[in-house]
Amino acid sequence: MSDIQIPAFIAVTLGFIVFFLGAFLTRKIAFLRDYNIPEPVSGGLVIAALTWAFFIITDRKIVFDLQVRDYLLVVFFATIGLNARVSDLFRGGKLLITLLALTFGFMILQNLVGLAGVTLFGIPASAAPLVGSASLIGGHGTAIAWGPQIEEISGFAAAAEMGIAAATLGLILAALMGGPIAKYLIDRKHLRGDVSDDAIVGLEFQDDDDQITQIDHISLMRGFLAIHVAILFGYFGHDAIGQAGLKLPLFVPCLLVGIVMSNTVPFVFRSITWPARTPALAVISDYCLSVFLAMSLMSMQLWTLAELGGPILTVLAMQALMTVMFIIFLVFRLAGGNYQAAVLSAGFAGFALGATPTAIANMSSVTKRYGPAPLAFIVLPLVSAFFVDLANAAIIQFFVGL
Repeated sequence: MSDIQIPAFIAVTLGFIVFFLGAFLTRKIAFLRDYNIPEPVSGGLVIAALTWAFFIITDRKIVFDLQVRDYLLVVFFATIGLNARVSDLFRGGKLLITLLALTFGFMILQNLVGLAGVTLFGIPASAAPLVGSASLIGGHGTAIAWGPQIEEISGFAAAAEMGIAAATLGLILAALMGGPIAKYLIDRKHLRGDVSDDAIVGLEFQDDDDQITQIDHISLMRGFLAIHVAILFGYFGHDAIGQAGLKLPLFVPCLLVGIVMSNTVPFVFRSITWPARTPALAVISDYCLSVFLAMSLMSMQLWTLAELGGPILTVLAMQALMTVMFIIFLVFRLAGGNYQAAVLSAGFAGFALGATPTAIANMSSVTKRYGPAPLAFIVLPLVSAFFVDLANAAIIQFFVGL
């Protein structure tokens, strides 16, 4: 029987429902609330489990059209750029370099763990990146890109499926680990955010009677206009980058254009009201990230994990343990050992095993509870967007050649 195709409009509508399902579960289940599990994650995993059960019963896949999800991702990163200040970037220069070095070392270590895992189960060594940085820090896109090539080199027929399964399980682990890691570090060190900082992503939880009077239709439309202008010029930049032979996700130039706009336009046109770091832009950012993540989690095909069974679960357990140790003993300490470092630790878990949006969702969930950490939301996307894709390609090539 053919797959069941869910069109884009219905898929994004389900994304809203999934978010509210997650919010309901978070209110009712203390563990989800206390350990900073993002609402779209808990709701998305429930729907992913239901689609898995449907597949087992009917042998038919439910496939979601995710075009709107990809648009939301670009909008979200444009908001990150619009909220960035050059002063923050200079202030975070040392932190950025530190995180770059840590990420490079982590990718090598991740592939070494993958190599140990495939060796343990008698899988060709050249397939190690598919349970290492290709599928985990690289995500589904990198796993899909490298799977056929590694299959041809290694002769391992299940290489492509293994990469997709590892990326799927990695995304789940990334979404579930970041919050608990941050809670452990924050509670252990008695850390809190600086209330004088403005929230870049994530408003604090509000009681039903609370109102944020600064948000109205004008402020929201002002924010959306700035976002779409950033995306418009981001498209031009993306085309120019592609013609130069460099492949980067569309959201990267949109983020950069947003940074340039927020650090030039308000100073050139002083009479305009600029939306950076306003509650309206924070709401737009929260909305886009929440629905994006809900759609990402609900569309996961969990049966790909069951098809590979023990080996993939064992290797990913090894990767998860290594990641936790690396974050607690290296990332947190070298990033400053403060509240900002704890928030970055949640984010590092997100993109080290999953993807940049998962990292941002982890950090947003933490800052909603403990207070803002604006620098973390600027530094981490720059590392995960630029450095990872470029360095990961060279590292994967090295390990594939083993």
